[in-house]
Amino acid sequence: MRISRYLRPAAALLCVPFLAATDAPAPLSPKAQKELAGRTAGAPVSCVQLRQIGATRIVDATAIIYKQSPRLWYVNQPDNGRCDLLRPNRMLITASSSGQLCGKDLVTIAEANPPITYGACGLGQFIPYTK
Repeated sequence: MRISRYLRPAAALLCVPFLAATDAPAPLSPKAQKELAGRTAGAPVSCVQLRQIGATRIVDATAIIYKQSPRLWYVNQPDNGRCDLLRPNRMLITASSSGQLCGKDLVTIAEANPPITYGACGLGQFIPYTK
């Protein structure tokens, strides 16, 4: 009798449907949406070639723009949708032995002057935006 009293709650939990995990990124912040106005999003890619990136800009805690050309930009939303260490006045330090930056890679967040390192953020997938 005692065992069944403890097993009923456990059995009830097994009947609860599991929510499907999704890889869909969180919605972009209004600031990031404004920055990307007039551009069309493409299919996400896992990695970008660092040598092809001309400039990098932190929009806010939810988006980093990697500019390959005036026509092609890649937007990366940090893993988990945001990284509060990301701020527009900070810079990213990347290290790659393969010459590419990929989702799940870590980027170090730093201040240039005075030199301060805050920590690291994990990257998500790269979404190409074309004009």
